[in-house]
Amino acid sequence: MTETLKTADIQLIQRILPHRYPFLLVDKVVDIDGYKSAKGIKNVTMNEPHFQGHFPGTPIMPGVTIVEAMAQTSGVMIGVAMDLADKDLLIYFMAIDKCKFRRKVIPGDVLEMNVRTERGKPGGKVWKFSGVATVDGEMAAECEFTAMMDI
Repeated sequence: MTETLKTADIQLIQRILPHRYPFLLVDKVVDIDGYKSAKGIKNVTMNEPHFQGHFPGTPIMPGVTIVEAMAQTSGVMIGVAMDLADKDLLIYFMAIDKCKFRRKVIPGDVLEMNVRTERGKPGGKVWKFSGVATVDGEMAAECEFTAMMDI
């Protein structure tokens, strides 16, 4: 028997995460496999506020926002798995490790964030994840990060 993978649209994402514009950095999360893994989708557009200053004339998505998008994808994955919609979930970074950037992410790109749980269990507060962000199958960034959940 195979388990059906779940999806979170923008309405469910906003019921799980406290982030809002301009800091909500994931548009959809697909292929949610319980607590194990998920894929986040971010449509990168020119009207995002960080492009005004990063960099004028050459808009590039800041690396820290790519890492944040991976973290938000992980938060949605756990939120769906633990049925945390409408529960006032807060998640805080504890560590970001082995972070590498491989390609620029620019307006018009579709950023895919593939995240996986490395450590953590339902009811636990501290979780460790790994993530790889890609554009058109090409790696843009990768990292490991640890987060604490405050419900």
